[in-house]
Amino acid sequence: MTDLESIARKITGVLFAQQSLASAGFIAAATLNSIVGRELSQNTNLAGVPTAAYLLAGAFAAFMWGYVYDVIGRRGGLTAGLCVGAVGSGVAFYAIAIQSFPVFLGGMVLMGIANAAVQLGRFAAAEVNRPAHRGRAISNVVIGGTVGSVVGPFVAGPAGALIRSWGINELAGAYLVSLALFAVAALVVFAGLRPDPREIGRQVAEKFPETMSGSGAVRSVAEIFRQPAARVAVISMVLGQMVMVLVMVITSLHMRGHNHGLTDISLVISSHTFGMYAFSIISGRLADRWGRGQVIIAGSATLVLACIAATISPDVLPLGVALFLLGLGWNFCFVGGSTLLADQLSPLERARTQGFNDLLVGLASATGSLGSGFIFAALGYNTMAWISAAFAFIPLLFASFWTLKLARKTSAFS
Repeated sequence: MTDLESIARKITGVLFAQQSLASAGFIAAATLNSIVGRELSQNTNLAGVPTAAYLLAGAFAAFMWGYVYDVIGRRGGLTAGLCVGAVGSGVAFYAIAIQSFPVFLGGMVLMGIANAAVQLGRFAAAEVNRPAHRGRAISNVVIGGTVGSVVGPFVAGPAGALIRSWGINELAGAYLVSLALFAVAALVVFAGLRPDPREIGRQVAEKFPETMSGSGAVRSVAEIFRQPAARVAVISMVLGQMVMVLVMVITSLHMRGHNHGLTDISLVISSHTFGMYAFSIISGRLADRWGRGQVIIAGSATLVLACIAATISPDVLPLGVALFLLGLGWNFCFVGGSTLLADQLSPLERARTQGFNDLLVGLASATGSLGSGFIFAALGYNTMAWISAAFAFIPLLFASFWTLKLARKTSAFS
């Protein structure tokens, strides 16, 4: 198994690098999406529409990418996705330059399609590592977002200043940076992701066979999601994502309304994305050591706390702490849920099931993004945060009941 482990480490390292580059590109854009939406549409109600378009496109594309990954492999799928992201960033840049809201939405759609491909990369890391190391493998890829959490938001200001000197709206700068980062990430994947994780995953499955279904037959997605563990995994990722998006997307506009500048807004969003990714190295190992359910419970509880904390004050420090906790809670739900879902799948069930899962996650994200603008305009930021806290409580309940039932079942057989 030494050769397979060495290959797995190399593949995980390449996936970490592309995640670092791509997340920086996505986060640089996400920092400003709601502000751009408000300025181009001249309507506060539509501030969340660009991110909603981005997330909806990613949601529906995720299922497609699942099949693409099976046909052309993980390397080909990731490279294609990153190229689509570079094109989308260029379209968004052009849209801001000509002040066109519809064209900007087109760029967001392309970037959303790209993000769906990038997010599936975490499962490529899981499949090339042995089952006992899946949690840390996923977290080692997700932690690449730490680079993005630092680089992404902070390039918005300097890039904006550069673009402004060219006579173009300063908001366009971040999207030009995104284009460059996606192009570099595509080159890294194309050159470095060899051999294809799909082939290594099959070899690992032969070395460490797992019986996911009673007959060993390939199950339908519906049959898989009827299993309690799979349901808990999906609920934790779907609602964790929706809660995170509900609060995060509109926070920059909330701060803009309290006269905060781009530097302050970028600092708060950076603290959020740092919370999302920096502790992945811990969450993955906790998922392997404590169990998937306990990590999901911790993540859900942190999300509830974060939503409540966001209502305390519109100042930079309180919002920074609240958004950091929001990112941390999301991370625990995301890594714990991704690992738990990977545990339930055979090699032939992986890509399409994980793609369908990410479709649901993307739909929840889009619902949160679109709803955030309307809730914010109608009821205000604090009410939106309390609604988000209520949603965050749902995976806490599901994971708690499933964990207790599993513990009782284990005790009965011991």
